[in-house]
Amino acid sequence: MPTSGGEPIPSITDATLADVATNGIWRGAGLDINPSVLAVARALLAAVQGTAPASTLPEELQELVVGVRRQAEITCPRVPTTDDVSLSAFAIRQNDSQPRPVVIVPAGWNPFGWLPFMAGYLSLAARGYHVLAYTPRGIGTPGLLFTSEGFIDVGGPADWSDGSCVIDHAQKQFEPSTVGFLGLSYGSGISQLVAAHDRRNRVAAVAALSTWGNLATSLYDNGTRHEEAVRTLIDFTGGTEEEKFDDETRQILQDFREGRNMEGVVAWGAERSPETYVDITNLRNTPTFYSNTWHESLFPVGEAITAFEKITAPKHLNLWIGDHGAPEGAGITGVLTGTPFPGLLTPMREAYAWLDHFLRGEANEVPDWPVVNSQVMFTYQTAPAIGGGKRITVPARREALNSWAEATNDSEAWYLSGNGGKGDGTLSDKPSTGWSREFTAGHETAATAMDEIMETGQKEWFGTSRSYEPAGFERTRLLVWSTEALAGGRRIRGAAKVRLSVRVDETDAATLVAYLFDVARDGSAQLIAHEPFTATGLSAGADRTVSWTLQPAAYDLPDGHRLALVVNSHDKLYAFTGKKDSTTTVTSLPGEEAVLELPLG
Repeated sequence: MPTSGGEPIPSITDATLADVATNGIWRGAGLDINPSVLAVARALLAAVQGTAPASTLPEELQELVVGVRRQAEITCPRVPTTDDVSLSAFAIRQNDSQPRPVVIVPAGWNPFGWLPFMAGYLSLAARGYHVLAYTPRGIGTPGLLFTSEGFIDVGGPADWSDGSCVIDHAQKQFEPSTVGFLGLSYGSGISQLVAAHDRRNRVAAVAALSTWGNLATSLYDNGTRHEEAVRTLIDFTGGTEEEKFDDETRQILQDFREGRNMEGVVAWGAERSPETYVDITNLRNTPTFYSNTWHESLFPVGEAITAFEKITAPKHLNLWIGDHGAPEGAGITGVLTGTPFPGLLTPMREAYAWLDHFLRGEANEVPDWPVVNSQVMFTYQTAPAIGGGKRITVPARREALNSWAEATNDSEAWYLSGNGGKGDGTLSDKPSTGWSREFTAGHETAATAMDEIMETGQKEWFGTSRSYEPAGFERTRLLVWSTEALAGGRRIRGAAKVRLSVRVDETDAATLVAYLFDVARDGSAQLIAHEPFTATGLSAGADRTVSWTLQPAAYDLPDGHRLALVVNSHDKLYAFTGKKDSTTTVTSLPGEEAVLELPLG
């Protein structure tokens, strides 16, 4: 028996939910949704529409569906926009006449539109909300129920206007007491932008999960294009680039790929950035909930923190271990109870609590929350998992802060040295000049930010952090500096900074990627943070001093471990600018000594 959208109804078992609970929303490398997530979503859609019996579902989902069907009406409307684009939507209308808030949920960026988060909509309805989920224009595979018409506007003015049209529809259909937005990924940015641009100021609260604050710097920062993130997103719309983007956007994408007209690309991204409109958010005093992850591959955590810190309205920021969508994935796609590790559902429970407080007026714990709750990387306790990897037995520690700036209260300077050209360089407390070290540019190395987008960080969220072997790093294609074993370890809190001088031999540009590692006593390592930088306008043979800031981190370096700074020229996430197989030289000039500034808390 198919759903009303024509898809076959899959069989859902406890094993299906266990797959979601232990492996998350993503399957393997890149943006590819776990088939179990889609199976649960299709089964829930069929059951709540009445085209399949709820009794075929696992007990916890069965109870959810039966409860929602008893108290609410389910429809799949189309919402017209001001330019006559038809948006696909999924609606849950509570049956009683009591005034209730509506939560509007713009879908994430994926070929299945609003479908994957069915469990989230039903969970909101069970809490007493009207729910209206919709697929932003252009998103989705053509011909399917959950696909919207039009071209993708990437959070632009058309999406702002569409959001207001969806509010109009919600007010007509539900007569809600108030309006809130909840979004994950693409939907989180749209939620913030609609709240800032709705002319009637009708959005009373926003929960923005795995969100962005500045799309421009997510795409292009420190002179470096974030190529892999853009390529991955373009391939995950439900159609070809020609089908999904209008001529203007396709020109922006082509300019980005070719590294031209980057001023225009940045302006395009800035227009689509919640940070650009933070003064409106503050004037409207819109309560705004943020979440992001330390090793986020699409919307780097630094830009999200920067935008969040500018908000003066009621706000809260959760910083989690992992990568994009991993912390919220299980809770919004079907795992309700019986979780494989403590804390798995906390990200979604806190998002719901935020909405409950500001939309329903619930006297819950939200007023007592810190402004920032920062999870310290890899401080969870784990045990071996059946089938390999690890499972979390005790969740990672969280630290309460009044602002992210409060995390850093000291710093430490570690100066780079050349070590006489023999072996790796050292990091010491004394400035060192007059040395130079070189490597061959343009090659990816074993020192990398992640194996693949989503895959590495999702494993981190579930308890298995990526282990590196610095002894195997290709010394002809990168440079390494490290400290001695550090007694007492270090509480790293904030964003490390790197300064060094660079020289190229036969090009006018050089991309440098800096990685900060924790090196254990056995020689294995974990990545703390990284960040690329591209220097342009160089003169062959001339030194140029450059400095840049790595992504922020909350990391406890254990007693007796070493810090290692690695610099190469090419990471799979980023564009390489320069000449492949040319020589890049790093040196340290008097008065501008090469240094790693380590933030401490």
